[in-house]
Amino acid sequence: MDTIRTPAPQLSKREFLRLCGLGLSGCLLGLDPAGMIFADGNAAATPSTAGGPGKWSKEAWFCQDTGDGVKCLKCPHGCVLKPGEMGICRNRVNHHGTVYSIAYGNPCAVHIDPIEKKPLYHFLPASRAFSIAAAGCNLRCLNCQNWEISQKTPLETDNADLMPEQVATECLSAGCEAIAYTYSEPTTFYEYAFDTATLARRHKIKNVWKSNGYINEGPLRKLCSVLDAANIDLKSFDPKVYQKLNSATLEPVLRTLKVFKEEGVWLEITNLVIPTWTDDLDSIRRMCDWLCANDLADCPLHFSRFTPLYKLNQLPSTPVSTLDQALAIAKTAGVHYVYVGNVPGHRAENTYCHSCGKMIIERRGFAITAKHMKDTSCAFCQARIPGVWS
Repeated sequence: MDTIRTPAPQLSKREFLRLCGLGLSGCLLGLDPAGMIFADGNAAATPSTAGGPGKWSKEAWFCQDTGDGVKCLKCPHGCVLKPGEMGICRNRVNHHGTVYSIAYGNPCAVHIDPIEKKPLYHFLPASRAFSIAAAGCNLRCLNCQNWEISQKTPLETDNADLMPEQVATECLSAGCEAIAYTYSEPTTFYEYAFDTATLARRHKIKNVWKSNGYINEGPLRKLCSVLDAANIDLKSFDPKVYQKLNSATLEPVLRTLKVFKEEGVWLEITNLVIPTWTDDLDSIRRMCDWLCANDLADCPLHFSRFTPLYKLNQLPSTPVSTLDQALAIAKTAGVHYVYVGNVPGHRAENTYCHSCGKMIIERRGFAITAKHMKDTSCAFCQARIPGVWS
């Protein structure tokens, strides 16, 4: 998961004052009995006629009345909510028989990030992303980096009042090329993200999705119509580990990877290597073999170093030697672009041409220090390098 703990690039005084003006320190979200809801695909607020639960709410999409409650069809959990109940994601509530998202226009995190932080290494290098997140997540990862927002509801976080049109406007004003839906799980604030992404497209702004990939196929394919790139956390290749570590299942995430590929959304994949949990080399080998067998060899694979925190703070950090072994396994399997994250100075921060092997992008942290490409090709051998470069 893209963490909000990593310092963002230094903002100019003008950018700082602009963001402060958004009220990012915010005030605790309260529910207004009068309420406001928002029409499907319309970023403008309209007075509620259905008794919505508050200003920052919108009637949820992908719902089905079962007679025993309303079933949410957005993610594989399939929560069935009776009046007054909240979904696993912590931001969908059944209000008098209708399910609403209570994460619409009220992000709890707003940052300007380098695109490399997502991480996206083959998508508009050295550009900046206007990153937003609303509270909530449909997983319960024991190692969550952003548990202070992902494991809370929008009622428990300090939030900005930032509707979709404002997000696009602020993105342009800050000189960012993309909006990133990140930090928590954007699937849980789907309606807000989709409406924002739709407006962003009209302004020629790119849309980037940083996600656990735990989403049903119908909502995912609809989402792909407004996305340009995604980085998906493939947390393990062992179904039992997925259940114990993340409270989820593996197959929906694998399907998500294939759908992004089919829909033409630029895809990169992150695998966090956690000691005793996801550091089994045979499992990593099976994962890499599966990626190559499913036409995903050109999708950059990021092996990320685990740092002890949240409910796994008793574990050690991942040995660099384990990450080096994972790197070698992936390259042997046929993954063309493999990176090592959270290890400053590691040679696998850099991009090497899959054809001639020469370094074509040199990185130091999130900064690019050298680039040897001509348009979309290696400057040395002219091989085309997969990605979105301009």
